[in-house]
Amino acid sequence: MKEQITYDIFDKVDIRIGTVISVKKNEKARKPSLVVEVDFGKDIGIKQSSAQITHYYNEENLMNKQVIGVCNFAEKNIAGVVSQVLILGAIDSDGKVVLLHPSQKTENGLTIA
Repeated sequence: MKEQITYDIFDKVDIRIGTVISVKKNEKARKPSLVVEVDFGKDIGIKQSSAQITHYYNEENLMNKQVIGVCNFAEKNIAGVVSQVLILGAIDSDGKVVLLHPSQKTENGLTIA
């Protein structure tokens, strides 16, 4: 387990629900990655991420899927892609990412608490 934090620290993390609107391979990445654009609603807008999620996901099965992401990380350049959001997932015993998503369709931009 990681170091214990206070609620005040957790409250600084802006976690939202969004819908994937674009997916393509990140051809420049050393490890297989996808460039994913996610619509987080009118307040946040569209953000992109380079994500190493190719074990279970591709351009077809990720389109229009709702995901959960951290929206207030500083931008990071990953293999030529400006990554603006961290899409959240669980890492299984083989190191493969299983994305987190709502159990039913919901409004883009809703805050995770």
